[in-house]
Amino acid sequence: MANDVTEKPTTEGLEPRVERDKPLARVQALPWLLLILALAAVAWLTWRAFFYDERADPVGSAMLAFEKQNSLTVFSSRFEVVAESEDSRGVLNLDLLNSRQLAVIPAQVEYRVDLGSMDRDRFVWNEDAETLTVTLPPLRVSRPNLDEAAARTFTEGAWVTRDASEDLARNNSRQAERKASTFARNPEILALARNAAKQAVRQNLAIPMQVAGYGDVTVDVRFDGDSPSD
Repeated sequence: MANDVTEKPTTEGLEPRVERDKPLARVQALPWLLLILALAAVAWLTWRAFFYDERADPVGSAMLAFEKQNSLTVFSSRFEVVAESEDSRGVLNLDLLNSRQLAVIPAQVEYRVDLGSMDRDRFVWNEDAETLTVTLPPLRVSRPNLDEAAARTFTEGAWVTRDASEDLARNNSRQAERKASTFARNPEILALARNAAKQAVRQNLAIPMQVAGYGDVTVDVRFDGDSPSD
């Protein structure tokens, strides 16, 4: 009688092949993944070139005009300040070494708008009225630039020493800078600078908005804290 022998199936040798199949599957899937990404990029570029309408975002078009400008100089004021100083080096109550100097010094101050802080919250588009409202931050006033080379000085004194002359000039310079800073913040001068800023911003935005296809829109420019009627 023949003996029936049943061979039991074995998994010997299968496990290593399964492990080899995993990296092979990843290698085969990589080109498809790259192809999908490439198709997605082409689809986005096609949409951007032929279907995207920048007119749908007028605020974005306005901000684009300021994109490469950190600050905008809108007004420059040049004026003269008068400073006067005295120096006393008298001995035994004698006025021999007392001196006085008066200086007329040209100064220049610039007024700038910080465009770096202009985010979307500062732009409001009214489609019905075709009006873009822009709210500017406070003006920045530069430090006075004193043109001391062009200064006119008038000195009095029987005998003005070198030290006294240097002290008089130094005191007059400090005094002139303080006076120039005060004058630069005079309400009338600030009003001129603010009006110049509004006009400059209108010009900087009106033309780009027209080029973007919005036509002759109204650009309403104001500063923080201004009422709508300002």
